[in-house]
Amino acid sequence: MKSISLYVDNGTWLCRVHPFTKLMYILTAIAVPLISGSLAVFPVFMLLSLFILLSGKVLKRAVPLIAFSFTILVTIFLIHGLFNQANENVLFSIGPISFYREGLYYALKISFNILNMLLSFAILVLTTKPSDLVDEMEKKGFSPRFCYIINSVFQIIPQMMGMMNTITDAQRSRGMETEGSLRVRAKAFIPLVSPVVTGSLINTRERAIALEVRAFGKKGKKTYLSDRPVHKGDKAMNLVLSAMLLASIIWRIAAWLI
Repeated sequence: MKSISLYVDNGTWLCRVHPFTKLMYILTAIAVPLISGSLAVFPVFMLLSLFILLSGKVLKRAVPLIAFSFTILVTIFLIHGLFNQANENVLFSIGPISFYREGLYYALKISFNILNMLLSFAILVLTTKPSDLVDEMEKKGFSPRFCYIINSVFQIIPQMMGMMNTITDAQRSRGMETEGSLRVRAKAFIPLVSPVVTGSLINTRERAIALEVRAFGKKGKKTYLSDRPVHKGDKAMNLVLSAMLLASIIWRIAAWLI
C-alpha cells in the first residue's frame, strides 16, 4: 500500500519528538522574528531550521519544497522592486528597467517570512505521522472534525501526487507521449486532469462512507491504540521555546516604551 503522507520514520531523534513540541517550535520560529521587528532575526531561525532538518536526516526531502518557493520569491522581488507604491530611491538599473530600494527591502522581508515558515513547517510535516498528531490533538480535547481536517491537509498533496503518477504510468503504458517538448507535455496534461478530479471525488465519497462505518460522529469517550507521553527532552525544549517567545515580547514592549 502506498503511503499518502510525506512522513517517513527514519529512526532519528526528530521523529521521536512530541508533535506538540514541533508545533511550539513553529509558533516560536514564526512569531519571534515578527514580534522583534528585526530582519536579522529571520536568518537565525532559518539556519536553525536547516540545522534541525539536517540533523534529522530530512533536509534532502525538504529541498523540493524550498526550490518550488523560489519561483514565487522571484516574482515577489520583480513586482515590488519595480512597482511598489513606496518606491523612491533607485538601487540599480538593468537597461531601462530600474529596481528600487524600498520595494526590494519589502520583498526581502516577505521572502524571509515565507522561507522561515516553509522550513519550520517542514520539520513538522516530514517528521510527524499525521495520525499521531491527530490522536494527540483529540486527547487534548480538540474536535474530531477539526482533527480530521488537519489530517486531510497532511494527506491531500501526497495523495494527489500518487494519483497523478499512477495515471501517468497508465497513459504511458497505452502509448501516450508524456515527455518531450513543452507542447507535448501540455498535450498530455489535459487528459490527466479529468481522472485526477474524478478520482479525488470518488476518494472523498469513500472516506465519508468509511468514517460513517467507524461511528465518526458518535459522542462519548474514545480509546486509543497507543500513548505518546511527553518526555523530559520535550519539556526542556518547550521551556526554552517559551522563554524565547516571552523574551521577544518583553523586548518589543521595552523598545516601544523607550
